[in-house]
Amino acid sequence: QAVNADAFVEFRVLGKGGFGEVCACQRRATGKMYANKRLNKKRLKKRKGYEAALVEKRILARVHSRFIVSLACAFQTKTDLCLVMTIMNGGDLRY
Repeated sequence: QAVNADAFVEFRVLGKGGFGEVCACQRRATGKMYANKRLNKKRLKKRKGYEAALVEKRILARVHSRFIVSLACAFQTKTDLCLVMTIMNGGDLRY
């Protein structure tokens, strides 16, 4: 089933990184909450991070663990690559 940015309602920013940011979002059809990691395409190209982004997508799609978020879906917009993942409170194994 094809998914795009219109399938989600975005809420607040959960964190920021070198290539983009992670926002809390809700799927319109189901009401389920997710974390949307938006990677800016210009930053990826400038810092040569495309390969790392694709590897991250492949790993998240294959891993199924209680301690690691899993990939729900992935899509791209004109400016961003988006990885929609399950959301976890805390979000870091250190805490």
